[in-house]
Amino acid sequence: MRAERELAPTRAGGANGVRAARRRRFGWRAPVSALLIVFGCILAPVSVIAVWSANQVSNTGRYVANMQPLIHEPAVQRAVTDKVSAAVSSNLNVTGLANSAAAQLNARGNTRIATLLKSFGPSLASAVDGFIHSQIAKIVASPAMARAWTLVNQTAHAQIVKALSGQGNGAITVSNGKVVVSLGPFIDVVKKRLVDRGLTIVNSIPSINPTIELFSAKYLVKAQTGYRAINRLKILLPVLSLILLGAGVYIARRHRRALIGAGLGLAASMFVLAAALAIARTIYLNSVPSAALPADAAAALYDTLVRFIKEGLRTLLVLGLVVAAAAFLTGPSVTAVRAREGMKSAANWVRSRGDSRGLSTGPVGAWTYAHRRLLRIAAVAVFVLIFVFWSRPTGLVVLVLAILLLVVLGLIELIGRPSAQAEPAGPAVSPEGLNLPSASRDSGT
Repeated sequence: MRAERELAPTRAGGANGVRAARRRRFGWRAPVSALLIVFGCILAPVSVIAVWSANQVSNTGRYVANMQPLIHEPAVQRAVTDKVSAAVSSNLNVTGLANSAAAQLNARGNTRIATLLKSFGPSLASAVDGFIHSQIAKIVASPAMARAWTLVNQTAHAQIVKALSGQGNGAITVSNGKVVVSLGPFIDVVKKRLVDRGLTIVNSIPSINPTIELFSAKYLVKAQTGYRAINRLKILLPVLSLILLGAGVYIARRHRRALIGAGLGLAASMFVLAAALAIARTIYLNSVPSAALPADAAAALYDTLVRFIKEGLRTLLVLGLVVAAAAFLTGPSVTAVRAREGMKSAANWVRSRGDSRGLSTGPVGAWTYAHRRLLRIAAVAVFVLIFVFWSRPTGLVVLVLAILLLVVLGLIELIGRPSAQAEPAGPAVSPEGLNLPSASRDSGT
């Protein structure tokens, strides 16, 4: 009984300690940290679209750079060729001109020639249409058309911004419930080139302005709503997403585990954005009739428009995976410890091979070893700054920077070695272990 009374306070203290540990374990930090990281990951895809909207839609130079490769797409060249050829041929009306010439010849008594001309009118029209189509195809693929495409896109960019902001019409217009782009400037280039190639009859064609349908006007309304909202938040959203992720990692009790979760969450959010773009692509292609715009041309148009979004999401996806991997490999898990021990063993093996051949880092190695922690932090900081100030980083850039950082950290580990004074001496021998003469032992007693 006495023993139980003595052990009672100890048991009570142990129980209180367990309850306190549970309270600490299930405190407010973990759920708040998780909530902040989740919100930061949710805002990340929206931030990518906001930055794309600011850089591509609102910036003429970026927009033209984005649209410039489109004219070199074979599907787009075929679509433009067909539209322009149909417009030129319908306004040229070779059959009508042949019939008119036959009537004049018949009035002058040349009935046989008039009959031949009238009977061959459709064949002549078909031949002329084929010639026009082949020549226009060459013109559309020429550098002159590429230059015209660039100039037209520079002019049309302001109209796109107006269309998205709902301020008016221009090269991008709404017709019969469809958003269309005007091909009038290209008709002028084609007419001039056809005249230069000897087909002067096209001078009789009046001013025409065919169009290519892009998408339904109902999507323009949605795009206008999204453009206005995102354009107001284009700077706030990325900053807010970064603050939420950083705050979530900072508040967490286990920072490394939270950093791993933030990196993986960021990568997962980019996967979601990629899936959303794929779904939007399918919806867009199904909404455009093939008679208005061929499916391959519509696909090339969509892929060109969103290619910088895909580039941005790939960059953030790789960045998230790199951050998660770095946080994991610096942790206390068995895999991480073995990986670090493997790197250290490799560095020691290389260093020992150098020592056996008389190579030594000398004072530089001693200084590097003494300041190795500071050098590691500086290396990480430098590579982070390089990534931040890189104008348009890609996923490959992030991967290369991560590999180079690993190389630099490996070199710090390889070069650094303790100085001779810092190296541990041999095992100390106690006085009892010394073999003293018996006289000495006797004299000491």
